[in-house]
Amino acid sequence: MGATDAAGAAGPAGEAGPAAGVDASRTAAERARRAVAAVWRIESARIVATLTRFVGDIGQAEDLAQEALVEALRQWPAEGVPNNPGAWLTAVAKRRAIDGWRRRERLDERYAAMARDLEQGGAAASDVFWDPDTIDDDVLRLIFVSCHPVLSREAQIALTLRIVGGLSSDEIARAFLVPTATIQQRIVRAKKTLAAANVPFEVPEPNEYPARLASVLQVLYLVFNEGYLPASGSEWVRADVSNEALRLARVVAGLMPREPEAWSLVALMEFTAARFPARTAPDGSAIPLDEQDRTRWDRAQLGRGRAALAKADGIGRGRAAYGLQAAIAEQHAIAPSVDETDWAHIVVLYEALGRIAPSPVVDLNRAVAIAMSTGPASALLVVDELAAAGRLAGYAGLPAVRGELLSRLGRTDEARVELELAARMTGNERERDSLLAKAARL
Repeated sequence: MGATDAAGAAGPAGEAGPAAGVDASRTAAERARRAVAAVWRIESARIVATLTRFVGDIGQAEDLAQEALVEALRQWPAEGVPNNPGAWLTAVAKRRAIDGWRRRERLDERYAAMARDLEQGGAAASDVFWDPDTIDDDVLRLIFVSCHPVLSREAQIALTLRIVGGLSSDEIARAFLVPTATIQQRIVRAKKTLAAANVPFEVPEPNEYPARLASVLQVLYLVFNEGYLPASGSEWVRADVSNEALRLARVVAGLMPREPEAWSLVALMEFTAARFPARTAPDGSAIPLDEQDRTRWDRAQLGRGRAALAKADGIGRGRAAYGLQAAIAEQHAIAPSVDETDWAHIVVLYEALGRIAPSPVVDLNRAVAIAMSTGPASALLVVDELAAAGRLAGYAGLPAVRGELLSRLGRTDEARVELELAARMTGNERERDSLLAKAARL
């Protein structure tokens, strides 16, 4: 090391020089940024739900939560991450709300009492643990408010995925194959509509459940899928997200025990979540279905899935979309291996699902089952039709499946191109790594 290098590396008497101090500051800021992101992924629904109950407005609640996140990015690098960061963020957001009321000179005695309680407990706010019962109720209320009939179906789903699922506008747009600006407009309009309609923050009366059931179930399904395969980031599975969606689905099924689709969704989630322990290697990389150790599947959870599906069937109205998907998941659950799976029956179930709930994604999944049942050539015909129709443009699953089929047909160069295209299209780093690894092995 030369004299210039030495001078830049240390100050007088071997003390760290300015560069080292800057590096330390950057490291602390990066740690805080990661902590804030992690807390928001895990706690966002609870935080926004608690704040919505506090201020009575979803839009204002999310704004306050975002202000608290900014404050965390300012304080945590210097002061460290608090013991209970979710409670810290909620306390900061509540103080911001109270300050706003004070500035508007509209602080009545109720708000004054809230402020005194909050200020008296402020010093220990970061150490106060959540009350699970209260929070659970709040998240459920938040879902029902977001799925209020005053909103269009598209707005209900976009708003709930943003507020409850914690998904960004980009992630929601990718899920629905629409421009990000479209999703942002839906969310903004939804918040304004709820505020204008003065929608109360509460679970509706039982006679109002059916009007919101389809939207609530679809949102929970989409949130669960975000945990099953996150749209972005470095995690292959976010079990915390899926488990929260499953918990809420169980609550909804309990509220509406005579609704077969509610129990069917629970069954589908139970079957799928049971496989989580076997889907990820110790290093976090993905393990495909045909390589999973099925002894690691949660047998108790598989049993709960079969029981939930039996409840749905016992109601006697036949299987709808979630019931058919649960039946497909059940076939995987009971099969000893991929080769011993009843793929012909799964093809039939997908055909029925395609008639009840037509979707190009359903057709793509049917093609995968056809490949396992009768071979890749017939499946490739289905996939090529989907590609020609352009209905899955921008969806990474299409070139991923096509690449797999081409590989099995010995068309190696074409397969590699498709797999590399899929890798460029996905926002999930683990999925990208898996696709590139497949391409490299060809």
